[in-house]
Amino acid sequence: MATRPRKPLAPEDYRLLAEFRLLLRRFLSFSEDAAEKAGLATQRHQALLAIKGFGGQMTIGELAARLFIKPNSAVGLVDRLASARLLRRGSDSNDRRRVVLTLTPTAEKLLEGLTAVHREELAALVPLLEPLLSRLKD
Repeated sequence: MATRPRKPLAPEDYRLLAEFRLLLRRFLSFSEDAAEKAGLATQRHQALLAIKGFGGQMTIGELAARLFIKPNSAVGLVDRLASARLLRRGSDSNDRRRVVLTLTPTAEKLLEGLTAVHREELAALVPLLEPLLSRLKD
């Protein structure tokens, strides 16, 4: 497969990338603070969101892949979420060996509030991101 020759980078290219990374960090910092204020560690929030965003259920292996963590780390995370009564483990109806993770009603309510404030923050970032992303396409 042949690659296209790259055009030379200009100072504007570096500025756009730096600005994009700044906006990403701004959102991540907001997210970490919001999760902490809700009483959740960042990784626990990410796990609950991944499960909800993946149709409401997933396996530990799928969770590990979504969070970019090792399966044994995901097991520990799931154990902590289950102990906090935010997660349930169940068996897959088609394969009883397969463990399926689902959120508890407490987790659903917690995640709903966090997701609402995250949407508000994203909406505030859209006017900053749109022109930046359109310039990155050029």
